[in-house]
Amino acid sequence: SAVCGIVGIKPTVGLVSRRGIIPISRTQDTAGPMARTVTDAAILLNALAGGDPRDEATQNSNVAAGFDYAASLDVNGLKGARIGVPMRSFRGGSPAAGVLRKARDDMKALGATLVEFDENIANAGDAEGIVLSYEFKAGINEYLTWLGPDVQMHSLQDLIEFNLKNKERELAFFGQEQFEKAQARGPLTDKIYLDALEKCRRRSRTEGIDAVMDKYQLDTILGPSGGPAGTTDAVYGDRDVGGSSSPAAVAGYPNITVPAGQVLGLPVGMSFFGRAYSEALLLKIAFAYEQGTKNRRAPKFLETIG
Repeated sequence: SAVCGIVGIKPTVGLVSRRGIIPISRTQDTAGPMARTVTDAAILLNALAGGDPRDEATQNSNVAAGFDYAASLDVNGLKGARIGVPMRSFRGGSPAAGVLRKARDDMKALGATLVEFDENIANAGDAEGIVLSYEFKAGINEYLTWLGPDVQMHSLQDLIEFNLKNKERELAFFGQEQFEKAQARGPLTDKIYLDALEKCRRRSRTEGIDAVMDKYQLDTILGPSGGPAGTTDAVYGDRDVGGSSSPAAVAGYPNITVPAGQVLGLPVGMSFFGRAYSEALLLKIAFAYEQGTKNRRAPKFLETIG
């Protein structure tokens, strides 16, 4: 959403059913709205949110049926809001640095109090990769089984073998190291997985987002959604354009990106994230920022700049 210059909501894991979505991680996967405006995204979230007996994660949702997220939108939502600024996300020579500075100034002008902090709220280390590899294997095997006997692929191992048999097409520009790493993992009852999962949740939740929000009495945490879109590079692969999505993703907490400006005609977004099931508050703040800045620009068919 950020690189396309639109609003995107990654809801709390469990707010929206994931049934039918090709899985990557049961603790991070979630569907969410992508729309031109915060209002449109909130209306779409109204339709998406709710329990589903086919997705066990939604059974613990504390969101009442019929909750109206659009009703929480407030053009004055930034007045008096306390917004945490993780300085680790704003250091460095990002091409979007000017956009990020302006976003912070705009929020102050719209009545927000910005609270800078240096705590590391994305400090799960290698544990996140361990969790992802275990959960990908389990998830993709379950998904392929759910598709039924008529499909040709029934397991992750089948996918690996298919890619090897068709490597001239499937592996021409990249390998399948992540597939192979996941295939080597055991079941989700392994102590290695359970220990890694506990570390991820503790570091991202009780010692991470929740701890910082309690300490500084924050309504939300702010971060750059990422840098402008990069060109596809089959030799060196994707470049790191920065971002702040990891803490909320690992925690399973909500995150909203809103257009913040452009760099050489390419969109850049700002993210607001916070506690579990705080979508209504995040939408209120995101809407106030959107309406106070009007940063979104309609896309144009430009010549490549790469």
